[in-house]
Amino acid sequence: MTTTSCTTPHPPAWDELVAAALLGTERRTPPVQPRPGRDPAAALLDEAALRTVQRRAALLPAAAGARPEAAPDDPRPPLPAAAARRLALLLADRAGSSGGRQGSAPDLTELLPQWLTAANGHGHRAPAALLPGLLDAARARSDLRSEALALAGPRGLWLARLNPQWAYALRGTAAGSAALPAAAGEQVWHEGLFAERVALLASLRRGDPAAARELLATTWAEERAEDRLMFLDTLREGVSLADEPFLEQALSDRSRNVRALAAELLSALPGSALAARMAERARACVALDVAGTREDRRIAVEAPPECDSAMQRDGVVAKPPSGRGERSWWLTQLVEAAPLATWYERLGVTDAAGAVALPVADGWQPDLHAAWCRAAVRQRDADWARALLGPASVPPAPEGAAWRDPAKLLSALPPSERAAWVADFISVHGLSDAFRLLGVCAVPWAEPLGRAVVDALDIARDAGSYPWSFSGVMGMAERCLDPAEAGRLEVLTAAPDTESAPPGAAGYWAEAFRRLVGTLRLRGVMHEELAGPTA
Repeated sequence: MTTTSCTTPHPPAWDELVAAALLGTERRTPPVQPRPGRDPAAALLDEAALRTVQRRAALLPAAAGARPEAAPDDPRPPLPAAAARRLALLLADRAGSSGGRQGSAPDLTELLPQWLTAANGHGHRAPAALLPGLLDAARARSDLRSEALALAGPRGLWLARLNPQWAYALRGTAAGSAALPAAAGEQVWHEGLFAERVALLASLRRGDPAAARELLATTWAEERAEDRLMFLDTLREGVSLADEPFLEQALSDRSRNVRALAAELLSALPGSALAARMAERARACVALDVAGTREDRRIAVEAPPECDSAMQRDGVVAKPPSGRGERSWWLTQLVEAAPLATWYERLGVTDAAGAVALPVADGWQPDLHAAWCRAAVRQRDADWARALLGPASVPPAPEGAAWRDPAKLLSALPPSERAAWVADFISVHGLSDAFRLLGVCAVPWAEPLGRAVVDALDIARDAGSYPWSFSGVMGMAERCLDPAEAGRLEVLTAAPDTESAPPGAAGYWAEAFRRLVGTLRLRGVMHEELAGPTA
């Protein structure tokens, strides 16, 4: 309807229209003035139809506003036609049109993050018609935002400025921060919600670490203790010696948690003054006992007798956890904050393996090695992580020792070395203790890791193991295995002939492997679509 049916200067109230329609225009004069020759009843219905559209739109008539500026150009090549259709299907499935996974069908919801990563790897831009769905998907799932906004590109950010529901795109990523005017960024920092301020600071930290630190310093003294802690944690990404003056100042913070975090960040910088102070204290506690022959060398440990105020300022927590001795608690905090290079000269060794191999006197080995493990992770030292891990064929830790966490130590190793170590671990120990280890391996899994996981699942299937205990590994395999493995897995889709299997286990294994094969093949097709000719 392009014209109104009446010349009434002020639109009638909705209740008046309803009353006239119910009673009829013969019994009540309609609150509209029809044009000459126009039937009053028809004019009433036309006016009611127009008002109905306005009510459904939750919008009253108003003067037209200024048109938005034109969307910027995106010079990247468009998606291939097949890939564009695939993205539309994935976004529609996210909205619930397919009802989620059914039987052995692939879980399309979990394939969307992988598809976005692959599409960005090819350097494509998203179709303009799919930008609203892409922004909606990223609003609902924060894990999609970085890749979704990268695919959306400058036009996605342009569109996000027109809809308050997509404001996250302007403040939660590096691209959004770049598109956000400086004045708007200042306003968000001083007036925004806490989550908005954290997102702004984190995105600014990724693009301009110094600017993020300076912005935090402008309001540091007025922030609440719990907020200071969260803001300070954003400096963890890309922490460098340029942050040392600010972090040294935070060591005097009135909040113990803030002081501890500042000390942790400084201890991750072997060249910091705090690391040097901790190294001096640690050397006073740990030394090489050279009494006897060279073969009798061992590490002697003398825990600190007290935790003075200077130690506490540098992040040493005085009160130990329940069941932990005070002196051993203080010792491990000193050692884990000291640069690992401290121990080469102190212990007379040339590498990490030599230090780890030395026996430790008086039962101090678990405490000392636990502190070295945390230091290796904190300082991202692959040599020490490798020496402390040892070969994958040995148990994860000595009997009764809970100090070693292979998953954390693996995070300090290069991705290919991680995959090889976990593959060896699975070949010897199976999958029962490998779930957390798989979680730190790069995706897609590098060989021989993928082959080791498939072989272990096959062994568990043939042994009649309880199938549901491996559902988490199956889910990871769908996302992380190389699609080329699909053909080798086809033989496993048949139900195993195992009398010892629990009731229903054979059908579960067959369905799980069919779903795995189907997902891998679909991922392979998705990659082929992305590599095809552009639209």
